[in-house]
Amino acid sequence: MRKLIALFMLAGILFVPAFANAQEAAADSAAQEETTPVVEEPAASPAIVDDEIVAEEQSFHQVVKEKFIEGDPLYMTPVLICLILGLAVALERIITLNLSTTNTKKLLAKVEDALTSGGVEAAKDVTKNTKGPVASIFTQGLMRYSEGIEMVEKSIIAYGSVEMGRLEKGLVWISLFISLAPMLGFMGTVIGMIGAFDSIEAAGDISPSLVAGGIKIALLTTVAGLIVAIILQLFYNYLVSKIDSLVNDMEDASISLVDVLVKHKLTGK
Repeated sequence: MRKLIALFMLAGILFVPAFANAQEAAADSAAQEETTPVVEEPAASPAIVDDEIVAEEQSFHQVVKEKFIEGDPLYMTPVLICLILGLAVALERIITLNLSTTNTKKLLAKVEDALTSGGVEAAKDVTKNTKGPVASIFTQGLMRYSEGIEMVEKSIIAYGSVEMGRLEKGLVWISLFISLAPMLGFMGTVIGMIGAFDSIEAAGDISPSLVAGGIKIALLTTVAGLIVAIILQLFYNYLVSKIDSLVNDMEDASISLVDVLVKHKLTGK
């Protein structure tokens, strides 16, 4: 026990002076920090940045608006009207054609089941409650079922032509705007070049500053007309391919309907 107490006393004698010296050093450093004057760093001089970097990049809408004004609204407005009207007709046709799409296999299965269970009247109810040109053609064919299969085929062919005309409705207007937009752009080009040559004639000298304005209007109107024509042409081709697909479905479904009706008549159900 005495040895243990002696060890504790020896440890205290060794560590107490070191702890005291550490406290004194910490106090001296704190006092030195308080007495040391704070030197303010000189303010950083503002960096000289290039105006092109500082300026915000123009958005696509702003660029189009600027070019529209530079191209002279008198010539650019008709081109813009062609774009708006063409897109309106194209979007209306896209929505209409997508709503006209019908699952012909499912419709044929329903018609065949209705013929088997409830006869022609039940099949008519199925086709009348289904939207789309295929269902309309089926309805017209079933209405002539009592007159024979030949009349059913003639009715389907005749009404198929009517439905095809409805599907192609509006395409002529898109085609018109596709042709009209570049023409209006070229007209602005010709008028701009005429203005440039008038300026040269009035000044009696060929100077870039005289002809730059007219040539710029000519180029901008031409580009605008070509861009509108390209956009509308893409929509036009999509609509034509969609109509072709619907027409093929109508023809295949009509043939299948005739086969179903012949089968139903032969079985006598």
